Amino acid sequence: MKRILIFGLSLGLLWSGCKKESFDDTEFAENVSAPDKLSAMFDITQDNTGKVTIYPNGEGMAYYLVHFGDGTQQPQKVTPGQKVEHTYSEGNYSVRLLGIGVNGLTTETSQALTVSFKAPENLDFTAAIDPSNPFRVNVSASADFETVFRVYFGEDDEEEPVSLLEGSSVGHSYAQTGTYTIRVVALSGGQATTELTKEITIVNPLLLPLDFESTTLDYAWGNFGGGVASVINNPQVNPGNPSSKVGQMIKYAPEPWGGAVISLSQPIDFSANKIFRMKVFSPRAGATVLLKVENISDGGIFYELQQPITKANEWEDLVFDFSAINTGNTYQKVVLIFDLGTPGDGSSNFTFLFDDIRLVNSLPPTDSQISLPVTFDSENVDYTMTNFGGNITEDALDPANAGNNVKKTTKPNGAEVWAGTTIGTPNGFAQKIPFTAGATKMSVRVYSPAAGIPILLKVENHTAANISVETLSTTTVANAWETLEFDFTNHSDGTPALNLSAVYDKASIFFDFGTGGTGKVFYWDDVQMAGSGGTPDVLGLPLNFESATLDYAFVNFDGGQVTILDNPVSGTGNSSAKVGRMVKNAGQPWGGAFLSLDAPIDFSVKKTFTMKVYSPRVGAKVLLKVENQTDGGIAFEQELTTTKSGEWETLSFNYSAINTANSYQKIVLIFDLGTPGDGSANFTWYFDDITLN
Repeated sequence: MKRILIFGLSLGLLWSGCKKESFDDTEFAENVSAPDKLSAMFDITQDNTGKVTIYPNGEGMAYYLVHFGDGTQQPQKVTPGQKVEHTYSEGNYSVRLLGIGVNGLTTETSQALTVSFKAPENLDFTAAIDPSNPFRVNVSASADFETVFRVYFGEDDEEEPVSLLEGSSVGHSYAQTGTYTIRVVALSGGQATTELTKEITIVNPLLLPLDFESTTLDYAWGNFGGGVASVINNPQVNPGNPSSKVGQMIKYAPEPWGGAVISLSQPIDFSANKIFRMKVFSPRAGATVLLKVENISDGGIFYELQQPITKANEWEDLVFDFSAINTGNTYQKVVLIFDLGTPGDGSSNFTFLFDDIRLVNSLPPTDSQISLPVTFDSENVDYTMTNFGGNITEDALDPANAGNNVKKTTKPNGAEVWAGTTIGTPNGFAQKIPFTAGATKMSVRVYSPAAGIPILLKVENHTAANISVETLSTTTVANAWETLEFDFTNHSDGTPALNLSAVYDKASIFFDFGTGGTGKVFYWDDVQMAGSGGTPDVLGLPLNFESATLDYAFVNFDGGQVTILDNPVSGTGNSSAKVGRMVKNAGQPWGGAFLSLDAPIDFSVKKTFTMKVYSPRVGAKVLLKVENQTDGGIAFEQELTTTKSGEWETLSFNYSAINTANSYQKIVLIFDLGTPGDGSANFTWYFDDITLN
């Protein structure tokens, strides 16, 4: 297409990527994007009159000029959404389209038109599965003497056909697997039509990650040497793995190498991701797991690693670093062998569970020390609690929402009146509690067995116990969640309690304070600064989109569109009430959005971003970028790839190489960098809990 400047331009602002620039002269005209995606659809009456209807279409158009291509001198002006009719004699024509944009630029293209009163001949069409979506089929067609095709995809008996011109294609996404009959009808200017049908089979391919949750996939394990693998209901649902389905491996006699193998629908893509992770539940510590990948037809082409199991009777997420794999080979089989070298006996001692076999692109960071806010949701934070006085605190699932990780504290019979739990290790938090004159409150979400139970929260310096403040709050509901606030401003006599020049870096919670243990059970979550006198209304990290007063004013650019909305996919992995949604519409391949924070990001200690993402497909790219507030050239970015579809996963972005001498205040998000979006469900993502760890 050629683009022509046809009238004067207004001065204004242009977004280029994420950097905002101001122009004060006609240099602006050299940078403004022209209208785009100009095309036309034809329709023809089947009465031998040659009457053709032309529907121009494009983006950013003020109006169109249609040159009919049959010697008619005067073009026809058409406004967006309208059509134009023209009568042709039989023949082949080139219809010239000129699209005039609202910015004064034009885009031009030509489209072939055939007008014939004969029945179309030599009709053929192709129906190909979209390589990025196994449920989508793309259809293109060709014929002689046709003007337009009508395509029926066969999913609905009452479906409206989709119009198609030769040289282009149309797509359709099926809701279910199955075999469908696609029918293409070729139309000319005469009454006779020609049609052709073909069958297309939609299957759900077996690909990584393997989470065993699909009801349409065939998890067909091939067992060997005494290993027996199957998919079962998860018998060990807990915070380590709340999945409903898992794999089970029972190792019987006779062979020490007994295991199982599963063949994927296509070779594993090791081009970007080379780290396998797999959740395992073992009856004993010290057992081993071998994870192996093989060529689909040649078992001599393989790569394998073996890892020890370090935990008994709890879920453990093992890491297999395949960085040294030869990517010149192809690998399509996944092989599992537990306790290689030891024959099994089929007992519970040789029964293992496994789940979430996925491929990622970075090693997990080591467990980091706990810090506020405490949500119990990060895979890379050490949430070990320190009990005293007889308290028992353990990991648990939310009694009101099994997809949320919480802590469960039991004050058993005989526990001291002062029995409590230090949040984290005896050394407390990684950073001091950020008390200021305007932020003196903390909050904890509590699920209590009764109303009227006193709960005490104490903060102190972990090296000087005499530097401490404590305050009480009382539950008001039973067997339901409520958020309790703890105000450390003053003592009960009104004298100042907090010493704002002191360091408080440790917190302990005391349930049913002042009463000996009677077996009461409490659930708790979300320890943080809170409320009036708590965290001020400052837009900063973490971004969880839950505030009713903060303005999460994302600035969209080049097709990206972010909105904050009620979580439409609440459940396992993210039970938050609010999340962000990114829809990537047609525009530029770098379309995205950015958010300016109220202050620069502090990278002095924490340098790993985590973000929860819900993707419509595996393999989508997610770029997280930080920029200087005024200079977009000062930036740092990392890009990861989604490993799950239709469920939440937490991505971890390693910013350890960032230049901390610079200032960064903008958060930029771009999904599928390099691919223009189309605004469909396939280009819609949800994101939440952007946190610096």
